[in-house]
Amino acid sequence: MTAWHLAVDRDRCMGTGICAGTAPALFRLDGRHSAPVNDSIDPDESALDAADSCPAAAITVTARETVIGPRP
Repeated sequence: MTAWHLAVDRDRCMGTGICAGTAPALFRLDGRHSAPVNDSIDPDESALDAADSCPAAAITVTARETVIGPRP
């Protein structure tokens, strides 16, 4: 199983908390911004849902250096 990697662009993040509400096991609010709980995770559809729902498009999900989220 290929691990997925989560990243949040803190310059783009607006701190809405939508990602933490969508995937609380994967994202948390860190002050005024979101942050992944772990940078590397087992594949989890909720990570893609969080990336898709981010209003600032600040979340990137990658697998083997290929961007898989947010989805087009």
